[in-house]
Amino acid sequence: MISSSKTPDVLISEVGPRDGLQSVKATMPTADKFRWIDALVAAGLREIEVCSFVPAKHLPQMADAAEVVRHALTHPGVTVMALVPNARGTEAALKAGVHKVTIPVSASAAHSLANVRRTREEMIEEVRAIVRLRDEIAPGVKIEAGISTAFGCTIQGEVRSEDVVWVASECIAAGAEEAGLSDTTGMANPAQVRRLFNKVRAAIGDKTGAAHMHNTRGLGLANCLAAYDVGVRTFDSSLGGLGGCPYAHGASGNVVTEDLVFMFEAMGINTGVNLEKLLVARAPLMAGLPGEPVYGMTPEAGLPKGWTQAALAG
Repeated sequence: MISSSKTPDVLISEVGPRDGLQSVKATMPTADKFRWIDALVAAGLREIEVCSFVPAKHLPQMADAAEVVRHALTHPGVTVMALVPNARGTEAALKAGVHKVTIPVSASAAHSLANVRRTREEMIEEVRAIVRLRDEIAPGVKIEAGISTAFGCTIQGEVRSEDVVWVASECIAAGAEEAGLSDTTGMANPAQVRRLFNKVRAAIGDKTGAAHMHNTRGLGLANCLAAYDVGVRTFDSSLGGLGGCPYAHGASGNVVTEDLVFMFEAMGINTGVNLEKLLVARAPLMAGLPGEPVYGMTPEAGLPKGWTQAALAG
């Protein structure tokens, strides 16, 4: 556990156990998921998206979602998150005891229909239903809308910034506490990231949530830094860049947590994450998914000679 009492400057939200595991064909055994989550917590990660509540017939990788949540809840001080696509999934997540749910709402009309078979307007209504359900069952649980395809769509191409701002604003009006922006297709660039986060912040203020960037075209870290420059302080990432990418063969999907932490810490921006212990957390991941490729420049290169971490310097 991190010994420094200094409050982190940014929050690294680890999404590998959900976004990563549901993107690979193999299913990680439940016991290995437990060991992986334990290692992530030991490294100092304080927000982890541990699963998604979807029918097991669609995503067998998530069949043990409730078990995984119960195990994650044994770690005090960790925000346990789950992705929920609808009210039914939300009810299961709330009963399992999650602290926070995230709902994917697409800014692309075409992607929304292809991904969840609902229009954007119908998904916004689903957010309202989820908020009502949360208020009835577990009023302390936070709700985040993840605005997917915010920076471009492989089906329709360009996604207008006006559409992104509209969807984010409607989700907040529906009762979500935050609306973050997701580069679902890895099409974002730093200038676009700055412009769009600024526009969204102008519309919803401090309810602007996380930056969820992909490294499909090698711009993941650059886009995270661009988001940081315009005030974003929560960043989604995945240990080892787990998840691959269906849009670019051989490219990693999510931003690699190890590289993201290294970038911020090297800049003197405190993440609250112990990088050496984070590198150790790759072992249970690789043991649970033998043969699955993992990514990361920092793990390959190692830490620089004389490395001193800001999070430890306190």
